[in-house]
Amino acid sequence: MTFYALSALINTIASIFLGFFIYFQDRRKLIHKTFALFCLAVAIWSYGYFMWQISTSAQTALFWLHILMTGAIFIPLFYIHFLLAFLDKIKEKKKILIFGYIILSFFFLLNFSPWFISGVKPKLDFAFWPNAGILFHPFLVIWFFYVIYAIYLLIKEYGKAAGVKKIQIQYILMGTIIGYLGGATNYPLWYGIPILPIGNWTAAVYLSIVAYAITRYRFMNIKVVLTELLVVVIGFVLLVEAIIPENLTEFLFRGGLFLFFCIIGYLLIKSVMLEIRRRTELQRLYQEVNKLSKAKSEFISIASHQLRTPLTAIKGYISMVIEGAYGKLSEKQARPMENVYQSNERLIKLVNDLLNLSRLEAGKIEFKPEPILLENIISNIVEELKINAEKKGLYIKMLKPPASLPKLMIDRDKLRQVILNIIDNAIKYTQAGGITIALKQLDSWARITISDTGEGITKEEMGGLFQTFTRAGAGANLNSEGAGIGLYVAKKFVEMHKGKIWAESKGRGKGSTFYIELPMIL
Repeated sequence: MTFYALSALINTIASIFLGFFIYFQDRRKLIHKTFALFCLAVAIWSYGYFMWQISTSAQTALFWLHILMTGAIFIPLFYIHFLLAFLDKIKEKKKILIFGYIILSFFFLLNFSPWFISGVKPKLDFAFWPNAGILFHPFLVIWFFYVIYAIYLLIKEYGKAAGVKKIQIQYILMGTIIGYLGGATNYPLWYGIPILPIGNWTAAVYLSIVAYAITRYRFMNIKVVLTELLVVVIGFVLLVEAIIPENLTEFLFRGGLFLFFCIIGYLLIKSVMLEIRRRTELQRLYQEVNKLSKAKSEFISIASHQLRTPLTAIKGYISMVIEGAYGKLSEKQARPMENVYQSNERLIKLVNDLLNLSRLEAGKIEFKPEPILLENIISNIVEELKINAEKKGLYIKMLKPPASLPKLMIDRDKLRQVILNIIDNAIKYTQAGGITIALKQLDSWARITISDTGEGITKEEMGGLFQTFTRAGAGANLNSEGAGIGLYVAKKFVEMHKGKIWAESKGRGKGSTFYIELPMIL
């Protein structure tokens, strides 16, 4: 058996198994059907090639050459059909596909006539090389047209694609070029050009590249296919070895090895199928979680918008009542109204946090930096919150740097919300002592340090501090109104500035310190 015959036989087996298993993975999908047809065409071509190479008479060789050309006629047609299904271009390129089926079916009907292959004669190392009939020339033009068109489609779609799709196209394009360039080397010798064909070698390379793309990038559920193919091929070799022993000892040894391999192969296939089922289930659950997360974000956004307007109106009316716009309040009336006002303020803050959260998750937060003095923002916040601190008997002070820092590119509203949130939390969670805010420059960074003498944070609580709907134990005990959103939003806002935020604490009852670092970039 020559190398050409052996490579053709290997391609035949590989193509049949690949097409068979892909088809039965999901018989409803057009991609699976057309790829299976393409594999069938390759298998017919390869088997015809094998039988042609081992033929001992001109008549037998000519018959198998006609079989070989049956596969060659349909290879580009089924491949372009598969490619259009993969690229979702069936409707758009329907006319080209129909034309291909009509014209190549015409060549198929006349394939066994002398108009296609006129005869055989020795050429180079081949005893029965075919001579081209008059219809072979237009067929070759059509064959190359569909090959070039397939490459053109892949290159065009590669520029538009992204993510996994782009990688899939990249590998399929590479395999297409290698496979069809090799296949094209079969034709020069038809016209007396002394080039040895390497189509069988490149066909094996092409199938390997596509199989890798399918396996590595989840193009089809092919891991089971390749495992089964490997087990069957090795099992077939072991079976052949077992049935042609030289003695009884070899028969028992080889037979036992074959049975042992069958058990191991079964377990291997079973484990691969189990892994794929688990991965499919995880992917389904992940998609469900994404849907629920999106629905949650939409609900939060809608609910927050609907709450914002009436809360603002309530705030305005309560403020007018407290100020005496509807008559002076007695001391007994003023205290409850002040409590209502503060509760409404907390609701407004919660609604704003929820809105920011939904916008962050939807990617709709706009970043509007402008050159601003950081000291001014911090000073204004300290003045604003000083009353709240003094009501609890706490001090709040700001330590300014020896020399003013240059202006930073800052989104005023977002950074103000970050600092305001952290200082406000410090006031809420501190029962004695106070809060110290320091600002200084460290090389190319501006660092804001907010320290308090409050309840502190344990190591266990520190890990989830900047996550959504997570609050430290002391915070939950001392202040029940918070929802655990503010620090998550603060972290995202600081990251928008290309900055860093973190917290440190020596433990429960030992206070905590929050650090914000922003790049000194104008």
